[in-house]
Amino acid sequence: MSATDQGAPDPVDGPDGPDGELTVRDPISVPDADGRARRVTRRFPLFTRDTARPEGGGRAASGAAPAPARQWPILVVLVAVGAGLLLTALDQFRYGTMLVGVALLGGAVLRWVLPGVGMLAVRSRFTDVVTYGLLGLTIVLLAMMVQPNPLLEIPFLKDTLHFTVSS
Repeated sequence: MSATDQGAPDPVDGPDGPDGELTVRDPISVPDADGRARRVTRRFPLFTRDTARPEGGGRAASGAAPAPARQWPILVVLVAVGAGLLLTALDQFRYGTMLVGVALLGGAVLRWVLPGVGMLAVRSRFTDVVTYGLLGLTIVLLAMMVQPNPLLEIPFLKDTLHFTVSS
C-alpha cells in the first residue's frame, strides 16, 4: 500500500497557493524544464545512453601530438607483445612467452603510474592493474616452467600431477 492510499499527502500537490503555484513538500523534488515540480532519484537509469571513459582514459600526450604519439603506452605494450610472438614463431618459445608476460606486467606498471594512458585504460585503474598484472605474472611463471630444463620447478606440482594421473 502506498503513502497516497493511506491518506498521506502526495509530495507534489496541485495549485494550493492563492496565486496557483505548486507547493513542493518533498526536499528532493525539483522543478523540471517547464517549471513543474518533479521528483528526482539518484538511481541509475534502466537503459544506459552513453558510457563513461575509464579513469585515466584520456590522451597520454597533448592533442597537438600526432595520433600514434598520443597512444604511446598501448603502443609500447603491443610492440613488446609482437616481439614476443615473433620470438615464439622463431622457435624461442620460452623467451617469447616471457616477453609477452613482461609486456603485460609493463602495461600494469604504466597503468598504475601514469595519470593518462589512452587506450591502455579499459576499466577502472584497479581492475586494469590487477588484470594485466595477474595475466603477465601467470604467463611469465608458466614460461619459466616449460619443459625441458625448466627455470622454475615447483616440487608439489609434480606430485599433484602424478597423483591425479595415476588414480
